[in-house]
Amino acid sequence: MTSTSRPDARACAEQDVKSQEDLELASAYVSDAQYNRNVFFDTSPRAVRLYLLYNRRLAQVLLYFFILLDLSLALWEEPAVVPLPPWATMLAELLCLHVFALRLVHYAKVIPQDKFWKDPKNICMIAVLVLTLVDMIVYGALHAAGCYALRWSRVLRPLLLVNVTEGRQLRRAIRSIRNALPQILTVFLLFIFSILIFSLMALKLFSKRGLKTSEGAAYFSNYADAVFDLYVLVTTANSPDVMMPAYDASSAFALFFIVYILVNTFIFMSVFLAVVFNNYKKYLKEEVRLLVRAKRHKMARAFAVLQECPEDGDAGEPRVSRASWSRLVRSVQPDMGRAHTELLWSVSDHQNRGAVDKTAFVQLADLLNIQVMTLKSRPHPLGRLCPAFYRSAPSRLLCRLVRHRAFAVAYDVIIMINAVFIGLDEDKPSVGYSEWAFLALYLLEILLKLYVTEPRSFFAAHCFWNWFDTIIVVCALVATVINSALQSSGGYTSRQILDIVFILRVLRLIRVVDSIKRFRTIMNTLIRIGPAILTFGQLILVVYYVFAVVGMELFKGKVKFEEDAAGGPAAADCGNPLLRGSAFARLGYCKNNFNNVLNAFVLLVQLTVVNQWHVLSSGFSAVTHKSARIYFVLFHITVVIIIINIFVAFVLEAFFLEYTLDKSNLHSELEKKIEELQLGVAQEALEDNLVNAEETSDQEQPADPSESVEPKLMFKIASKRYRTVDALLQRLFEADLEQEDGGDDAHDANGNFANPSFGSA
Repeated sequence: MTSTSRPDARACAEQDVKSQEDLELASAYVSDAQYNRNVFFDTSPRAVRLYLLYNRRLAQVLLYFFILLDLSLALWEEPAVVPLPPWATMLAELLCLHVFALRLVHYAKVIPQDKFWKDPKNICMIAVLVLTLVDMIVYGALHAAGCYALRWSRVLRPLLLVNVTEGRQLRRAIRSIRNALPQILTVFLLFIFSILIFSLMALKLFSKRGLKTSEGAAYFSNYADAVFDLYVLVTTANSPDVMMPAYDASSAFALFFIVYILVNTFIFMSVFLAVVFNNYKKYLKEEVRLLVRAKRHKMARAFAVLQECPEDGDAGEPRVSRASWSRLVRSVQPDMGRAHTELLWSVSDHQNRGAVDKTAFVQLADLLNIQVMTLKSRPHPLGRLCPAFYRSAPSRLLCRLVRHRAFAVAYDVIIMINAVFIGLDEDKPSVGYSEWAFLALYLLEILLKLYVTEPRSFFAAHCFWNWFDTIIVVCALVATVINSALQSSGGYTSRQILDIVFILRVLRLIRVVDSIKRFRTIMNTLIRIGPAILTFGQLILVVYYVFAVVGMELFKGKVKFEEDAAGGPAAADCGNPLLRGSAFARLGYCKNNFNNVLNAFVLLVQLTVVNQWHVLSSGFSAVTHKSARIYFVLFHITVVIIIINIFVAFVLEAFFLEYTLDKSNLHSELEKKIEELQLGVAQEALEDNLVNAEETSDQEQPADPSESVEPKLMFKIASKRYRTVDALLQRLFEADLEQEDGGDDAHDANGNFANPSFGSA
C-alpha cells in the first residue's frame, strides 16, 4: 500500500483541529466500508448529515416495511385471498409510493445530481413509481366506468426490492447472472438443439406405429408434443411413463431413451451446473474485487480526513491520534462498550505509539466486523445471601457435578428415552405418567443450572439454549396441566392442547443436535452462511412474485377447488369441464391453481421441485391453450436450471469454506491481544456451540462459588460468522484478490470515490 504524500504546514495546521464535521465525514466513510456500501455521496457537511440519517437503521426498517406492505397488497387485490375494495388497496399503495418517493428524494439530496441521474437503479425506481401511478389512474377510471381493467403494474413491484440502495446484494446477484447469460445461452442453445434432434427422431420412430399413452392419447403424434415430452424427460418428471409405450412395443426402443437421458440429463445438466457456476463465480469475483477496492478507498479517505501531521522535526508519516480514533469508533458504533473499544485500540496500536498509521487504520472496518463478546463475571445471589452455605463443600461438589460433561450427557440420554415414549400410545396410563416424570426431571435440570449460574447470566439476551429449554419445559408443563384438568372434568374430546404438548416434546429433541460435535459443526456452518442463503431467497422471491402475478392474470378462475363438493362433479373436473378425465383432475390437483397469490406461490414451489410439473402444466394448457406450456417452461429454465444451479453451487462453495474455516489474521491478532492482556476465557469453559453462533453482544460469565466475588471483565471472540454477506463473499475469493493500493489515486476532486461498477452498488 503506497503512502500518502506528506501534507504541507498549512494543511497540517488545519488538520490538527478535528471538527465535528470532520468526524461525521470520517464516520460516514468508515460505516460505508464496514457494511460495504459504495455510495458516491456529497462531502458537504449538510449532505453528510443527511447521508448519516439516510443510513439510520430505523429508516431502513421502515423502508422494508413499506416494501413488504406493497408486495403483500396482492393478498387483497383480485384475485384475492381476502378481497378488499379497490380504493382501499390503492390508498395503501399510494402511501407506499409516497414513502418510496420521499426516500428517493432524500437519496438525491446526498449525492451529486449528475451521479444521481446516471445511476440505473434510480432511473428504474422513478420509472416504476411513475408507471405504477399511471396504472392506478387508468385502472381507477376504467373500474369506475364499469369496464374491464388490468393492474399490469403489479409485476413491477419486486423491482422496488431490487433497486433500493439497501438491495445491493440482490442487485449483485442479478448482475452476475446477467453477465453470465451469454455463456449460459451458448450451452442452452446446444441443449435445445439436442432436444430438437431427438424429438425429430422420436417423431419418425413412433408416430406411425399406432402406439397409445396410458391415457389413450396418440403417442408422439406431433412434433410440438414430442419436444415438450422429451424436455420433461430431462427433468425425469415423466420417467419412465413416457418410455413405456415404446418399450412395451419393442425392448430395442429403450436404447433411444437411454441414450437421450445419458446425453441430456446426465451430461448436459452437469455441464449446465458447471457453466452456470463457473461464469457466475467469475463475474461475482470481479464484483467483490471492486468492492474490496472501494472499501479500502473509503478507509483511505477517512484516514485523510482525520490524519494529523508529525511533530516538528519528527520523521514519519501522518497518523490518527487515539482521541480522534476513539471518537470515530464511538460515532460509528455508539453501542460499543468502553472495554471493547480499548481492546480494539490495543490491537490497532500494537506498538503503543499513541496513534495509528494508515496501514493499521485501514483495517478498522474489518476489525469492527469481528464479533467480540464481553463476559462479566458476577457473584451468585446465594453467595451474597448465605455465603457459608453456598461455598460449603457439598455446594461446591454439586456445582462441579452440574458443570461436568457427564451431567449434559445424562440429560441427552433422558431426552432420547423421552423420544421413545413420544412414539408410544399416549392413551396408555404408564405413558401418561411417564410424561410427568420427564417434566419433573427437566424442571430439576433448570433449577440446578440456576443454582450454579447467576440468573442474569443464565437468562442473558443471547443464551439461546437456556431460553429454549426454559420456555419449552414451562410451556409443556402448563399445557400438560391444562390437558389433564380438562380430561378429568369429562367431555373433553379436542386434541388441540394435546397436539401442542406433543410438539413441545419433539422440539426438545433439537437439544440433542447441539450435544454431538459433528452435528454442531454442520449446524454452525449453516447458520454462518445463512445471510448468503437469504440473498438467494430474495432473488427467488422476486422471480416467484413476477411469475405469480403473471400466472394469476393468465389462469385465474380456470381451475377451482371446492372443499364442500368433494366427490361431486366439481371435484371430478376441478370446476372446468375441459379437465374431466384428465390426469390433473384424477390426481386431485384442483387446489393447485392461480386463484390467489398464496395458491400461486404454493404451485410455483411445486414446479420448483419438478416432480409432476408436466401434469400441472398440461392441466392449465388444457383449460387455455397449448401455448400455456411456454409459461411453465420459462419458469423451469429461470428458476430450476439457472437460479437453483447457482444456489446449489454457491452453498457448496460457502459450506466448504466455512467447514474448514481458519481464523483470519485480524482474528488471530485480536485473540492474541486478549490472551496477552489476560482477559481471555478458556475455550473449555465456553465450548463452541449453537449459542456461540448466535451471540453478538455482552454476556455474563457463570460464577463459581469457590471464586472471589469480585466482578471480572473478560473477552471472547463470539463467533466466526460474518456480519455481512459481502464479508463472506470477500472470504470466498480472498485467495484470488490481489492486494491493491488503498491510496487516493481514484478519488474525485470532492474527496470521494467513484463507484466501481453499475452506479451506486
